[in-house]
Amino acid sequence: MSQSIQGKVVVITGASSGLGEATARLLAARGARVVLGARRIERLRSLVEDLVRQGGQAMAVATDVTDRAQVANLVDSAVSTFGRVDVLINNAGLMPHSPLERLKVDDWERMVDVNLKGVLFGIAAALPHMQRQKSGHIINVSSVAGHKVGANGAVYSATKYAVRALSEGLRQEVKPWNIRSTIISPGAVATELPGSATEADIAQGLYEFYDANAISADSFARCVEFAIGQPEDMDVNEILFRPTRQVY
Repeated sequence: MSQSIQGKVVVITGASSGLGEATARLLAARGARVVLGARRIERLRSLVEDLVRQGGQAMAVATDVTDRAQVANLVDSAVSTFGRVDVLINNAGLMPHSPLERLKVDDWERMVDVNLKGVLFGIAAALPHMQRQKSGHIINVSSVAGHKVGANGAVYSATKYAVRALSEGLRQEVKPWNIRSTIISPGAVATELPGSATEADIAQGLYEFYDANAISADSFARCVEFAIGQPEDMDVNEILFRPTRQVY
């Protein structure tokens, strides 16, 4: 499988920690050239230095996915440096859960901006290059919450359901250019995601749930490896996974 990953140019948003970092490490080890975007540029540069020391090819680009120009610059930087973009992983996301009655409207807007508009900006940046190449693979990160709604997570679920709807429309529309698309919906995976909650009582509940259930971010990276490592005539459209012990 790694032979089909060798040399691929992979752009990852939200790459400074968690799912993005784990995926960057695994794919770089498999021979992919990884172009990493995140707001925390110093942390991103440290990751790139680590990957290069281990023999990988990687570059860091400061990227706030709520800024369309910055997302375009991330993808364009990959193309200008490596000549193409083979895979885009729209990974950046946040999860400030709260009951709707608390009217955390600023948190709602942030989730829409990052979790949904950030994905749209990624597609807008990568799709023209992939159409020109007549190949490519777009991976959008949804969630178990994109399949079922839980209390305190209505807005987060709404954004993740929307990512799945958007991804299915994308899948149908990109056939003329031989472009593949995958939705990956993780359950509880050990990342900084619970830390995005702004309500202390909700954050405490999330930390307890994750402490009891979460598995390593490598689990997500292996799903990415599987999806992009398939032959070009196979399109893995959706992967939903949870820790074995997770009920929700």
